Amino acid sequence: MKRGRGGMEESEMRSAIEELSLVVKDKPSGINPDAAYLPTKPFLYTCNLLIQVLDKIGPTMAVLRQDIHQNIQKLDKMYESDPSVYSNVVEILKKEAREGIARKPSSCSRALVWLTRSMDFTVNLLEKLEKDVAQSLEQVVEDAYITTLKPWHGWISSAAYKVALKLIPERKAFIKLLIAEEEDYDMLKEEMRELISLLLPLLDDIHSILRSFHLDKLKAK
Repeated sequence: MKRGRGGMEESEMRSAIEELSLVVKDKPSGINPDAAYLPTKPFLYTCNLLIQVLDKIGPTMAVLRQDIHQNIQKLDKMYESDPSVYSNVVEILKKEAREGIARKPSSCSRALVWLTRSMDFTVNLLEKLEKDVAQSLEQVVEDAYITTLKPWHGWISSAAYKVALKLIPERKAFIKLLIAEEEDYDMLKEEMRELISLLLPLLDDIHSILRSFHLDKLKAK
């Protein structure tokens, strides 16, 4: 559990909803690369909160978690080098595009690509959990992986996820971990719907930005 802006303990999901609400409120319209805006710190904070949601699935998500964490660190390091310039992630993409390093494995541009795909995975997983109560958590995770991450992974990453699927807990145990104190399942489902409704348009914008920089088709090495 996290402490919200009002000082009360709340779930990671509720914290993510609050942070994303601020991002949406402050976001200017338009996806032109010259005008596009993705606030660096709120975006990375939200990614960190989603890591904590995935953590509740257990060791199965260790590979994805490590990948997300490393990519957050790359972008955060660039931001800290000049917060006034890099408060907008798009400025980082512009810098690396000018320098011709955007496609390199160590680039922040590639880090944003994989953070975006990890968020795609999380949204897909939450959508399936919220809509289909009959599916096992293993099936939900596998379907979400096949839809969002597998098309971009090489055989090594795909093999690692196949092994990890064997460690997924029961769906009921996972749901119980997601429910905050003084919440019930219906409240959790409402939070899922709210978070999804905020994440989907944000992800649409990010994917449009990535396409404008010709980064949307990058695959794992």
